Amino acid sequence: MRIIILILTGLILVANNYAQHTDANIFGDVQSKGEHLPFVSIYVKGTNKGTATDMSGHYMLIDLKPGKHIIVANSVGYKPVEKEVVVKAGQSIEINFVLEEQIMAIDDVVITGTKTFKRRTESPVIVNVMEGKTLELVQANTLSEGLVFQPGIRLETDCQTCNYTQLRMNGLGGGYSQILINSRPVFSPLTGLYGLEQIPANMIERIEVVRGGASALYGAGAIGGTVNVITRPPDRNAYAVNTNTAIINGESNDFMANVNVSAVSDRRNSGLSLFASHRKRDSYDHNGDGYSEMAQLKNNSFGVNAFLLPAPNHKIEFNLSSMYEYRYGGNKEDGPAYLADQSEERVHNVLMGGVDYSVNFNENLSSFAAYLALQRTDRDHYTGIVPDVGELSGSGEDLYEKHIKEPPYGVTDNQTYIGGIQLNHMLSDFISGKNNLTFGLEYNYDMVDDEILAYQYIIDQTTKNFGTFLQSDWAINRKLTLLTGVRADKHNMVDELILSPRVSLLYKLSNWQFRTGWSTGFRPPQAFDADMHIAFAGGGIQKVQLAADLKEERSKSWSASINYDYPHKHFIFGFTLEGFYTNLNNAFILEEMGVDEDGNSILEKRNGDGSTVKGGTVEVRGNYNRKVQLEAGATIQTSRFDEAVEWSEELSGEKDYLRTPQEYGYYTLTYTPRSGFKAALSGVYTGSMLIPHFGVPDDPGTPEQDALITSSSFLENNLKLSYQYDWFEKGMSIELFTGVQNIFNEYQDDFDTGKNRDSGYIYGPSRPRTVFIGLKLSSL
Repeated sequence: MRIIILILTGLILVANNYAQHTDANIFGDVQSKGEHLPFVSIYVKGTNKGTATDMSGHYMLIDLKPGKHIIVANSVGYKPVEKEVVVKAGQSIEINFVLEEQIMAIDDVVITGTKTFKRRTESPVIVNVMEGKTLELVQANTLSEGLVFQPGIRLETDCQTCNYTQLRMNGLGGGYSQILINSRPVFSPLTGLYGLEQIPANMIERIEVVRGGASALYGAGAIGGTVNVITRPPDRNAYAVNTNTAIINGESNDFMANVNVSAVSDRRNSGLSLFASHRKRDSYDHNGDGYSEMAQLKNNSFGVNAFLLPAPNHKIEFNLSSMYEYRYGGNKEDGPAYLADQSEERVHNVLMGGVDYSVNFNENLSSFAAYLALQRTDRDHYTGIVPDVGELSGSGEDLYEKHIKEPPYGVTDNQTYIGGIQLNHMLSDFISGKNNLTFGLEYNYDMVDDEILAYQYIIDQTTKNFGTFLQSDWAINRKLTLLTGVRADKHNMVDELILSPRVSLLYKLSNWQFRTGWSTGFRPPQAFDADMHIAFAGGGIQKVQLAADLKEERSKSWSASINYDYPHKHFIFGFTLEGFYTNLNNAFILEEMGVDEDGNSILEKRNGDGSTVKGGTVEVRGNYNRKVQLEAGATIQTSRFDEAVEWSEELSGEKDYLRTPQEYGYYTLTYTPRSGFKAALSGVYTGSMLIPHFGVPDDPGTPEQDALITSSSFLENNLKLSYQYDWFEKGMSIELFTGVQNIFNEYQDDFDTGKNRDSGYIYGPSRPRTVFIGLKLSSL
């Protein structure tokens, strides 16, 4: 870490030495259908040199390096245009652009698949993109609410009391997926419990998703896939204020307010964007037993993104966000948590940020980047059930008196630090075609100290991982690209060095793209997100402990896909078919191993023999005349262990993955005419699955004994209507919107009741029918 800091500091200090004042300038305008376009990005391809058109549609690039350049004009909703120019010192030339409207974006620039900027159609790894404007169209208030509209992804609520969520990709649980913030893995195993709900949608510029083991370049934890959250950068002078309120099933309120402001200097060499978000949600009790099914939430978040171009080809980026969350589920909300019959209380203070430095050199054939990122979570929490008066432990201790004198409050300190460097070099004449070589080093430190003295519950886990990777992205010709790479990891919980190779192949034929890939990966023998959650089951708490001989889990993954897009003057249609297969060796399993002296259930995380996840995903997309757009995806899969897992001591084992449906999918249908009216119909389908249900004998609110339940399937449908009025005289727009989420009230109807309920017995949509209305003010 010290070496990385010294390198980063030294490079920034010498950046100004590279500044050139050549007075070689380019100026011009950008038009479409005879009208000038403001805020169009104009940049020199392969460099960080760029600007944007002003309100009159004009731009100027100054002090360019003399010689040949490719100038790109790019704007959302328009086809990008490139022009080759030759500039000379002391001269200014005029270059004008005319842009054509683009029906549907199918060739966005992405970074997640290869750790370098590439167009989606040129990436050997499939990268799905969800823009921030789509989150707004489907009324997704948080990251977790938006991710469900991606193929191969499920977001599930796993606790009836605290409502923690888990991301599942291609049938694998949350611990198999890597969450990145601005391409950095600052989402720790602990952050994964509640962090997906804590990130507000107005913080997000776009989401890039890579499914399957092809994302193994990002290290341990990326077996199932990678989600890269790109936060909003400053790209123009603008503001937006958004507020909405919702009524959950006619009973509980959910209020949210968001603010975004961004400013960019006249020379476009520095910029700053700010966001703030506030949320207050009342708890919701669906079955009327006095215990919540949706926890009370109070959130306050704010953050900043900034960039500085200190010299030509040099760029410094900085981001910082702070998130506060209060969460309470259970009963008796007005009193202290330890006097409630059953409750979970969480107070999170999360700080997350990073700084990146990059420079292009060697005639823009090479680039260097150094980065630092961090995350710190301070958490105060309570998880408990009040014992009955006179109830005794196995040793004869009065459990009620013990609870009152020593309530099970806990404190958590979680710190994550990442530092790394990356070097890219383009070999322009490599045997045949071009080869972009990438080399990188990364150090990841994560510390979790979580303690509840009353339960003798302690997690004191420090993980240190040093990784290095080498990648070859070889464009053999215009049709064929071969991506090969290997990552080496030395993890402090694994004895030997682990090598994770990967190979991906892309073949393009007209509008068709054929991809195939193979990769390996691993997960270290540590506690991940769900392992750090204490549940309620069997009339007490249920906790996870790691087996003393737990070993790392290894994976091998294969995938193949066909992608087709047919663009026409007035419409575009496309589809993707993908098959995937992942085999896990020494697969992690959870098996019940009795109770402690206070009667609390213990699940042990052990190594099983192995497991296999396989299936297929289909995506369809279409757009007619930039007015009607359809996107949909469906996944069919199986997930099975080689040997049955004994999740309960009362029942025989089960080979099928629990809480994992064999079919799931989504759709979004949007209508956006030029009149200012917008409509969005969306939905999420979840097939039936096996749900473990822990019982308590003689308790009327739970089953008599443990049972394995086959859940119903659900199709959650949502509708949003909005109207936007552009007030050109004042330079602002006003938008009114309303809608219904979960129109037909597809929601679980067999929750447990009372204080001994099994908090893990929850499935299906995360909310019942919810009606919302809101207002947005923004600059034009």
